[in-house]
Amino acid sequence: MLVTARAPARAAIQPDAMPEAPLTDSTPRPSPTENHLLINAYTTHPESPLLPVTRRIADSGCNLVDARLATVGRDVSVTALATGSWDSVAKLEAMLTRLEREEGLKLVWYRTGPKQTQSNLLPYIVEVIAADKPGILFQLADFFDRQGITIENLQSTRYRAMQTGAEMFSAQVTIGVPANMHIAALRDDFLEFCDHLNLDAIMDPMKF
Repeated sequence: MLVTARAPARAAIQPDAMPEAPLTDSTPRPSPTENHLLINAYTTHPESPLLPVTRRIADSGCNLVDARLATVGRDVSVTALATGSWDSVAKLEAMLTRLEREEGLKLVWYRTGPKQTQSNLLPYIVEVIAADKPGILFQLADFFDRQGITIENLQSTRYRAMQTGAEMFSAQVTIGVPANMHIAALRDDFLEFCDHLNLDAIMDPMKF
């Protein structure tokens, strides 16, 4: 049994005193439309999952807030982030289940949340070109990970140089650099890293 001690009379709340704050969570509740569903869909080129996925998002009453389409090898992939009410997202999940079963698309989806704002990160663009060899992308990712720098977006490819036929590697990377990091020192370390691996690279701030 919980026993509460009686407060002294002088501690009693006076008529004009402010009442104590209610014992509830002060964090505002999310709005009913803040349910997020991340969808990944795959088909074999020349077919594309873009039309069937975006149609289901629209028909369910959800809103498409972000999307990516890429052709990698012979396959086409779409990544889409949809938001809506709980009922709309549940309806979309049911529609995706039918889509996967009836049209043979490879689909993966799950509930998620909004991306947290990271105003302490400065966006920079990194471009790398080199003669292709195993492990370049891993070494780039490892360098930024050791520096505590996040990779926000990345696209890499191997191609054959039109003039010489040499196998080449190319990567475009968007990174988030902590605002308290010394940019000149980071650039020097990165260029030294690239020189060691014989990579031709630049690192510039994103201007938009």
